Amino acid sequence: MHLARLGSLNALEQLRDSPALLKHIGEALPSADSLGRVFGLLNVDTIRVVIHATYDQLKRNKALSPPPHGLMALAIDGHETHATFRQCCAHCLQRKVGVGEEKRIQYYHRNVTAQLIANGFHFMLDAETQLPGEGEVATAMRLLTRVVENYPRAFDVVVADALYAASTFFKLAIEKKKDVVVVLKENCPELLKDATRCFSDQPPTQSWDTGKRKVECWDEGGFEAGPQSGQPLRVVKSHETKAPVRRQLDKKVEVETTTWFWMTTLSPHRASTAAVVALGHSRWCIENEGFNELATRQQANHVYKHDPTAILNFWLISLLSFNIFQSFIKLNLKPALRLGKSMVHFARMISAELYASLSFIISVPP
Repeated sequence: MHLARLGSLNALEQLRDSPALLKHIGEALPSADSLGRVFGLLNVDTIRVVIHATYDQLKRNKALSPPPHGLMALAIDGHETHATFRQCCAHCLQRKVGVGEEKRIQYYHRNVTAQLIANGFHFMLDAETQLPGEGEVATAMRLLTRVVENYPRAFDVVVADALYAASTFFKLAIEKKKDVVVVLKENCPELLKDATRCFSDQPPTQSWDTGKRKVECWDEGGFEAGPQSGQPLRVVKSHETKAPVRRQLDKKVEVETTTWFWMTTLSPHRASTAAVVALGHSRWCIENEGFNELATRQQANHVYKHDPTAILNFWLISLLSFNIFQSFIKLNLKPALRLGKSMVHFARMISAELYASLSFIISVPP
């Protein structure tokens, strides 16, 4: 269902007589209701084992190599899959939302997902459900503990957004012998103030021009403010100027500039300034090549069955499908065949094969 981007169990059930589908699964396809019921009873670790087996195979085939800076990153972020006013289960989170002139209780589900960022390959490792009354960081700590246990040597650095600038999260990562790169914003006002004051009197320590953007960086260690992780933190500031762009509507030329601050436990000997900047920006991969792809292409946000176990199982199956499909496109297909074609194109070819085989068994009116 996910590989063919069908979007629902009912759409999959309508293909139960497809010879192409029967050839692949080897047995008759269960009904949509049966699939939903089974996913509500299935042990979650069963799917995690299959994801781990996929990782092992890719690792043996040397498909998961580190980026040029040499450090493998694990991006962690929260994701809200759906929200409703009408259905509620034991693991639903609640919030009050204004509807017209009244406040109504909205029920929703969130999870925290971990993505391994390799060189040209983004592998979805695991996910954990956020429980009622629990914050995202607490859920992420539970996820990180299991990921380190199951994938102890898969990554070197944990990258996250500003929400994760918490002492508990930093201490856990250091305890597990992993470094951290977190966006620095107003979440740590004292550290941001100290870093801004420190860098204001200094020229950039490094600068480079990629052709598409000019980057100026400041890099300083020994900051005591911020998350009390038990060791001084290093702060890297990046001021980036993109190449001028002429807008189509008014023909005006615009120059876009952005400024980023990151705090990290990485030492200068372990990661250069450019490496910290690259690691900080790599956090966007879980949004762009992760949640965006899963939600818009694979319909992973769809509620296939409103049951806490089923919701997590379907999400993990979507992660597994993402990994397999990405492996097929990037490692199995020849570059000449991929040239000029998107991943959506090949997903539609899979779907077309399933539907085309039905034409031989369904009578078509004259």
